[in-house]
Amino acid sequence: MLAWLRRVTLIRTIRAKLTGAAIICILVPAMMTMLIYNSLTEEAVRKQAVGNAADAMRLVNGSVSDLLRGMLSIANYVQINPDMNAYFKRYVAGAVDHAPDPYDKFTATKNILQQLETLTAVGERSYISVLLTDGTAFTNYSTDEFDPRVFMQEDWFQQLKTYSGYTTYWIGTTKTEFTYEKENSPYQISFARTLRLDDSRIYGYVIVTMMESKFQRLFSGIEGGRELLMVDETGKVLSGTHRERIGTLYREGVPALGDDEQPESVISAGEDGKELVTEMGLPINEWRLVSVQPYREAIVDIDSIFSRVFVFQLASFAAFLLLLLALLRKFTQPLVRLSKVAGTVQRGNLEVRSDVRGQDEIGRLGFLFDQMLDRVKDMIAEVSRTQASKRKAELAMLQAQINPHFLFNVLNSIRMKVMRSGDQDSAHMIASLSKLLRMTISRDEDAISLHEEVELLVNYMDLMNLRQKETALLSLDIEAEAFMVHVPRFILQPLVENALIHGLNRSAGQIRIAAHRESSLLILTVRDDGVGMDEDALSAVRAKLSGGGPAAEGESGTASGFGMLNVAERMRIMFGEGFRMDITSALGEGTEISMRIPVREQ
Repeated sequence: MLAWLRRVTLIRTIRAKLTGAAIICILVPAMMTMLIYNSLTEEAVRKQAVGNAADAMRLVNGSVSDLLRGMLSIANYVQINPDMNAYFKRYVAGAVDHAPDPYDKFTATKNILQQLETLTAVGERSYISVLLTDGTAFTNYSTDEFDPRVFMQEDWFQQLKTYSGYTTYWIGTTKTEFTYEKENSPYQISFARTLRLDDSRIYGYVIVTMMESKFQRLFSGIEGGRELLMVDETGKVLSGTHRERIGTLYREGVPALGDDEQPESVISAGEDGKELVTEMGLPINEWRLVSVQPYREAIVDIDSIFSRVFVFQLASFAAFLLLLLALLRKFTQPLVRLSKVAGTVQRGNLEVRSDVRGQDEIGRLGFLFDQMLDRVKDMIAEVSRTQASKRKAELAMLQAQINPHFLFNVLNSIRMKVMRSGDQDSAHMIASLSKLLRMTISRDEDAISLHEEVELLVNYMDLMNLRQKETALLSLDIEAEAFMVHVPRFILQPLVENALIHGLNRSAGQIRIAAHRESSLLILTVRDDGVGMDEDALSAVRAKLSGGGPAAEGESGTASGFGMLNVAERMRIMFGEGFRMDITSALGEGTEISMRIPVREQ
């Protein structure tokens, strides 16, 4: 099972994985359920079979007990009937003392015979034999058919003399002595009691006989393939479903299972397989009933019901599994479609679309996938147009470009000529302009060292002082360690330009540049001693700095084209949240701009 699970996990398609997972999640619980169901069913079938056997045993036990009670009631009637007993006693006494009157004897005998006939007129036919000690016999049948005095020759008759008045001696099953009954019932079942005087002397015997066929008919009426037996205390078969077993021993040495009240069952191994054996004692005597039934036949009806239920469950499982597989196939069809479209896109075809739509996640995924392809197509077209425009602009720039070295050489030639003419100020101004242009045009790097930025700023201040009527002083307070820190180009020039134009109003004054390192930060400060700003103007500038918006009109420099806000925006783009710019100002005291710049090691 684990190896199979590993093979399932190696399956690449989501449809196959879902199908495998669904089969596992259904098959494993179904198999476990079937195993548990089979175990519980087997126990339930066994209990039901035992219960059915017990019910059948109680039914047969009741019927057999009724037959035996009927026989006992006959003997009880003979024993307790005062007229019969009085006559029997007088008859026996008369035979000893003097002969009774013939007419009285005939009348009494006729009366007794009529009563004996009446006892068996209703219900099952029983044969009643009353034997007196003098050999006289009273019966409800013709003595020509059978002479009851033959009983006195039986072995059990001597043992009967030891029994007290109401104690029953169960003779059991013997061969039928009645001529007219032998054909239909070759066996008979009898019991006997003694008739005693007040001094316990025996004066007669009462013997009640019933044909074994009456019992055999009860046993044969029970269906289910079971064999029913009636056995005595020694295990000898007295009657049963199969008459040929009468007189044989039923499982010699096997103790009785049941008692006189409740049946007991056991499943044992028989010659042809398992057998369900049920036993129950008869309440009349020490006899017991035994039911032997093949276990397979005992459970055939119950098992067939459970089998049909099992087959129905199996069919339902198969049907639901097929339905689940069909639903999985339908649900995963959009995913398969998306996979095929993705493969087509990978091969370079951007025109294909999945057309997968729906209200669920897969439908939304298909819609977004198609939308993404549309945007990718538009972006590729836009990039193509941009590249084409860029190439055109580069070509135009190349056509209009003047070689920078040619420009620098021309400026140097002009500076030399001016110097020879004696105009030192103009020559210095041209030199500063040349250096400024060289730093602006010839360098391709975005970042330069701070000392290069300061050098560019000094040249810029020289040019601005030549333009202005009054000279502005530039003072530097920069630590040596800070000089080598790389910073973006042209971050100081726009700030100094703002200080010259707005702070000093193009008049004389001082602009101070300070820089030092604090751990991984460069602290750079630009301060002027100009007119400053009031609170409202300062709040407005701070708001613009915090918003990172575009520069206000009038804040851009005339040479650089960048204002203070442009510097702040550039620095935030390059350093993100690590950059910070603060501005403080007071009216009449000047303005200070402080920048905290993260240091990037080169």
